Amino acid sequence: MKQAKGIVIAGLAGGSGKSVISVGIIAALTRAGNKVTPFKKGPDYIDAGWMQLGAGRKCYNLDPYMMTREAIEASFTHRSSDADYVIVEGNRGLYDGVNAEGGYSTAELSLILKLPIILVVDCTKTTRTVAAMVLGCKMLDPRIEIRGVILNQIATKRQRLLVIESVERYTGLPVLGVIPRLKTDIFPMRHLGMLPHHEYDNSSAALDFLVELITENVDLEKVIEVMAPVAVLDAKKEEEPQPVVTKSRVRIGVLQDAAFQFYYSENLEALENEGAELVYISAMTDNCLPEIDGLYVGGGFPETGAAQLAANVSFRSSVKKAADAGLPIYAECGGLIYLGESIVLDGETYPLTGVFPVQFGMSKKPQAHGYSIFEVDRENSYYPVGTVVKGHEFRYSTIIDWRGTDEQLTVKMKRGTGFVGGRDGVTYKNVFGLYTHVHAEGTPEWAIGFVKICNKLKAE
Repeated sequence: MKQAKGIVIAGLAGGSGKSVISVGIIAALTRAGNKVTPFKKGPDYIDAGWMQLGAGRKCYNLDPYMMTREAIEASFTHRSSDADYVIVEGNRGLYDGVNAEGGYSTAELSLILKLPIILVVDCTKTTRTVAAMVLGCKMLDPRIEIRGVILNQIATKRQRLLVIESVERYTGLPVLGVIPRLKTDIFPMRHLGMLPHHEYDNSSAALDFLVELITENVDLEKVIEVMAPVAVLDAKKEEEPQPVVTKSRVRIGVLQDAAFQFYYSENLEALENEGAELVYISAMTDNCLPEIDGLYVGGGFPETGAAQLAANVSFRSSVKKAADAGLPIYAECGGLIYLGESIVLDGETYPLTGVFPVQFGMSKKPQAHGYSIFEVDRENSYYPVGTVVKGHEFRYSTIIDWRGTDEQLTVKMKRGTGFVGGRDGVTYKNVFGLYTHVHAEGTPEWAIGFVKICNKLKAE
């Protein structure tokens, strides 16, 4: 069997262009007839969605904060097993982590995966200094292996020649590609980064343009040359876990449309591996919930689809009716918002499902952003008391009016913001909503608890 080769694509900082370049390389290699498995470092749904679109196969997230080293090794090993090439996109700057030692950084992940790095550098209004920055990255940690550089935002022929000569002379690293400055963004941008591909009508055309851009400006043969053979990091877990076989599988609905799209591939697979059949539903266009035993409402942008969500009265009513009847519903961030009474946007109030007695608003500034930790300290249908969960938050929404009780808030934030008063995990009967996003391979209790409550109620 041919051994896969892999690389980590990192940047000097967020906004360097590594996401666009990663998607372009993935799509170009895929269209050349290769099987490319994409991975995204860190808690990210939007970049991962574009990478998945480019590869034509699932993108998985690897995060040293939310996942143990063993979980990362197992995921990487068995999900790379049938690939020709593996592309891992980093996040932020190469060495950026939670402390001065670079804990949980892209550099740390590259060491776990035993993969070298291609460094993407934004060259806006600079020339020889690029070499100094690249050399600094090369020298900071001798364990980190940078094998090449891709220059981005090159404005002129003179700048191109000067930067290439400087980088190659002073760092000894090859320049693998030079991306010219473009007049417009290839992918539209919004407050959480790139616009999700689900919402962009021209996503296919954008991908076509990106493949052409990469093919013309990046030496893909050299990119492949600097890749390293993908190591088998955990031979014990090379095979995919087999789904639980039960006489009567529970059906868990998943809201997936333009408003709700933030789902880790691993989370959906974890539910299936616990024995669930997933049923995909649209809160924007379906009339009502189908026959299901549970409902998973992920994050997304309910604020951009508020008018359409509000207008679908029959669907909103069916969700509220199901919650009142005890249907297990697990909702994260945007999903939590949808379970509120309403959201106020630019002075206009849009009614939502009304499961929780709360009204939401939106701020122009982030209200929570980063890794989080919560401890379960009250009874609920999903997590045992005492469970400690690592996750992440990223939201602009605000709480305008919460009329619930403190007893409904079942988890205490040890790091992060949560819902209100340093707490999260809003409950009503078998409904559980929270701002924290969890990753199933960092929190295996999540899928186990979700499917367990669905099975229990179905059997009653």
